[in-house]
Amino acid sequence: MLCVIGALLYLYLSAGIHMFSTWRQSSHDRALVTSMEREHRSLLHQHATLSQLATVEAQARRLGMMKPGEQPYVVSGLPKN
Repeated sequence: MLCVIGALLYLYLSAGIHMFSTWRQSSHDRALVTSMEREHRSLLHQHATLSQLATVEAQARRLGMMKPGEQPYVVSGLPKN
């Protein structure tokens, strides 16, 4: 009888420990999903911004590129203030 009670106690405790472990893992996974959703929204916003023609043109001009047919000008000899 004592062995049966010990076995039942072991089974209940192991199930409880497993449930607690699963609950902790779900909390961790929920936090990870929230973080990934935030990163996804940020990346969507960044994609929308970088896909706009004005942004692409501004980045190209910053790199020294110009549109076909434009005349480049170099200003030199300005006084140092």
